[in-house]
Order: sequence, then structure tokens, then C-alpha cells
Amino acid sequence: MSQYHEPAEELSQEARNYTRALNSLKEEVEAVDWYHQRVDTTNDESLKDIMAHNRDEEIEHACMTLEWLRRNMPGWDEELRNWLFKEGDISEDHEHESESNTSGNGDLGIGKIK
Repeated sequence: MSQYHEPAEELSQEARNYTRALNSLKEEVEAVDWYHQRVDTTNDESLKDIMAHNRDEEIEHACMTLEWLRRNMPGWDEELRNWLFKEGDISEDHEHESESNTSGNGDLGIGKIK
């Protein structure tokens, strides 16, 4: 099965690189989940330490890929700066962000459909 939803030959090299990075990020996050489940369920402390180490390395890989996306793919830098390393309730911030993107009258600010 292809990793592309559009014909690969029609995609730019830049778009293909974005796909590579996004797929890598998904794979790293999935590996974090797998290792964390193993850490949580094993009763062998030595194995738990090894799995925790592996999990943490996968987190490092995910962060490195996320940073590449921030530097290279449009939209990531702005959103990461808006959402990361903030205090308070995340969902409250999201509601505030949504309100600031509207004029208060239900208009999403995208113009009228003709």
C-alpha cells in the first residue's frame, strides 16, 4: 500500500519529504506507545529500565522529526509556538483561539460562499 494519497509522480520532492517526515513522526509516536505499554506491564525491573530507555529514545526521535517539520513545512512553526510550553488549561486556550478566529457572529472569516 502506498504512503501517498495522490499519484506519487505528481508530487513535488518537497511534498514527498513532508510525507516521509510525517510518516516517521507517526511511527516514532507509535513506538513510544508500544514501549510505554511494555514498561507499564512488566514486573522485571531490569527489563522495565531497558524498555523505558528505548521509549525515551523514540521520544527523542519524534522530537527531532517534529523540529524538522517546524523548520520546513508551512504551518508547523506558528502552531507549535502557539501551543507548546504554555501554562493553564489546554482546552481553554483552544476555545479562546477559536473565538479569536471569528468575528463573534458565527462567521469563520473565510468569506461568503457564492
